[in-house]
Amino acid sequence: MIWIAVDAMGGDDAPRYLVDGALDAVRDADLGVVLVGPAARIDEEVRRHAGFDRSRVRLLEAPEVVTMEESPSAALRRKPGASIRIAADAVARGEAAGLFSAGHTGATVMAAHAAFGMLTGADRPALAATIPTPARPAVLLDVGASVECRPQHLLQFAVMGSVYATVALGIDAPRVGLLSIGEEATKGNELTRESHRLLKASMPSFIGNVEARDVYRGQADVIVCDGFTGNVALKISEGLVEVLENLLRIELSVITDYAEYGGAPLLGVNGVAIVGHGRSSARAVRNGVLMAHRFAVESVIQRIEGRIAAFAVPRQ
Repeated sequence: MIWIAVDAMGGDDAPRYLVDGALDAVRDADLGVVLVGPAARIDEEVRRHAGFDRSRVRLLEAPEVVTMEESPSAALRRKPGASIRIAADAVARGEAAGLFSAGHTGATVMAAHAAFGMLTGADRPALAATIPTPARPAVLLDVGASVECRPQHLLQFAVMGSVYATVALGIDAPRVGLLSIGEEATKGNELTRESHRLLKASMPSFIGNVEARDVYRGQADVIVCDGFTGNVALKISEGLVEVLENLLRIELSVITDYAEYGGAPLLGVNGVAIVGHGRSSARAVRNGVLMAHRFAVESVIQRIEGRIAAFAVPRQ
């Protein structure tokens, strides 16, 4: 039995939707969930459900929560009993094979990094978001884990994103692009110019720069950037979708819905961590837990580590 640790107190509607989604995943796949949070409160939510195997649900006491307005580093220091920290430690101890959290992104990244450590060959973690294009989904990373990056970090993101695109999206030979302000290699700041040079020299699948207006056109299957740029791009996209839904009162294609994929995998750390949206529905939680299960079953972390070793870059 593969167990997935769920930060049941992470997210805007915790713990109800977290428990609902986790138990839906239990019904749909051969897995167990470790629900982390105040055990009595979590148990109340679990008892609302019927028709699932209770032997595949465990409760792990965690009396504290990192709230969205807190500094993640300060909160994790002050709150040793925080649900995200207890959940990450459970994975590190081998009590679960992966982690799902829809709570504070910064706290999730820091807790996973502290508990798992980094993969050999990876210097920085990266959150990989799945984005829509006309032909098939693509991967954008980093969208918030590593704000300050160097060219070798973007090369590592490209390698990790390519493995993820192959495993999760079924893309055999992902095309890699670099997010910049122009198509020419000389455009952008020092980071993008040096990253272009490094990617071109190292990856045959590198197609060059991708401008922001072309991110959703499907020119590249994996688009890399630093975490600050990626997070801004992703938040603008989410805001645009919400405005269009409100103005036009239409249902956009499901591929624009973060709930379809459940969350963004945190790549680069030596363990499975899926980071969900703060507004995750039960469906999003279910899909995030199933993604963590799939990562564990298909040894995605080990595959990334093996692949990234072939692209070792001297640290600068």
